[in-house]
Amino acid sequence: MYFDDMGVGFSYETDEREITEEEIIAFAQQWDPQPFHLDPEAARETHYGGLIASGLQTLAMAFRLTLDAGIWNESSAGSPGLDELRWRRPVRPGDRLKVRGQVTDMRPSRSKPERGMTEIAYEVLNQHGEVVMSYRAMHLLMRSPEALAEEAGEG
Repeated sequence: MYFDDMGVGFSYETDEREITEEEIIAFAQQWDPQPFHLDPEAARETHYGGLIASGLQTLAMAFRLTLDAGIWNESSAGSPGLDELRWRRPVRPGDRLKVRGQVTDMRPSRSKPERGMTEIAYEVLNQHGEVVMSYRAMHLLMRSPEALAEEAGEG
């Protein structure tokens, strides 16, 4: 989909994906070596009461689920950033996560008419429908060739 194919209120949901204990530990060993991400025994002694995924791993997983859904991949020109990133609930081994996105704002670029800025509010949900993470992302999306041609008076 292109910038012009969406509108404020457009929403989508990804497929689910399970996160395993092995994935949690492997990610933590490389990127977030805290006891509640690395060691099930040590994690039981923390206020989490067991092993949990790194929030950064949850974010990376949500991004992959979104890319796998193929909503805006064809038109993606990158992102200037995220806002309001919140980890709401721990993600545990065996949780199945999916992503829900809803377009909250769209602005065609004034300086680069071939693209626009789209803001999407994301929620990452577990298998119980509980929000485990939320954030807003700004996406630079290319405009559709048809919309550009129409604006140029060719359509």
